[in-house]
Amino acid sequence: MKIMTGKAGTPHVAAQQFRQFVEDTVGQESYILTSGDLLEPELVSNNSLKIRSGIMSHHGNLSTVDLGTYDTVTIRNGSQGMKRIDLVVNRYTKNKETGIEKNEWIVIMGNPTSGSPSVPTYTQGNLQEGDLVDDCPVFEVHLNGINVTEVKKLLKVMPSIPTINKDLSELQLYHDKKTLTPTDLGLNTGIWKVIANNSYKIGNAIHLNMEIYTTSIIVANNVYNNAFTIPSQYRPLIDTAVNVTASDGAYKNPVACTSLAKANGNLFFCIPKATNNYLFIDAEWECA
Repeated sequence: MKIMTGKAGTPHVAAQQFRQFVEDTVGQESYILTSGDLLEPELVSNNSLKIRSGIMSHHGNLSTVDLGTYDTVTIRNGSQGMKRIDLVVNRYTKNKETGIEKNEWIVIMGNPTSGSPSVPTYTQGNLQEGDLVDDCPVFEVHLNGINVTEVKKLLKVMPSIPTINKDLSELQLYHDKKTLTPTDLGLNTGIWKVIANNSYKIGNAIHLNMEIYTTSIIVANNVYNNAFTIPSQYRPLIDTAVNVTASDGAYKNPVACTSLAKANGNLFFCIPKATNNYLFIDAEWECA
């Protein structure tokens, strides 16, 4: 065992060691990292392709087009009546004698055909295993006659670690989703009956989504207090407006209702029409 990231008195950090670290962090496949212009291609003409700034990882090896710059690669002329697919690869090479390594763009020209063109072959190496040439295909350039019809980006963009952590946190919240029954939310079931319920809690967010009705006589413009008496663990931190629509038993003549979920747990509504005894409730709030 030996130290990699500390002072040892002599040069001791090897490129392969760093590539091992990158592979363990990013993965062994090929990715564009979230830097610069993400190696975005820009077709200048049928013979010229710009590649904007960015960083990519291939078998743990990082290569870059510097920020604020771009690289240019040349596409050979197409032929009238023929189709072709060229492959733009990021080629890694290592000089066996000197050990010098480099990356460069190489355009591998495909075979022209009047039918369906195929992608040309490339050197499938693995620099981590000591191969002296290791191509990573980055773009396909499709030609129809003399015109470039498509530049196809072949690599995915690897999200940054903060983005991955954020996505994982949101995914965990979803898996922690708790279904809430009308009883959980304190519905007065002696008066109000449930037809549909899709209420739940994710993290500190309560989503109330419910259809209820009553066979009791509705008094127009009467405020119905404590239709819900929301338990303390699910109550809104502050008074929150609730979307409520009321209809008749045939789901016709809908009207909007005044409704509020209060921080004390009282959810009330006012129904403007006496014939509308079916309520559609939708609300979301933060609880403690």
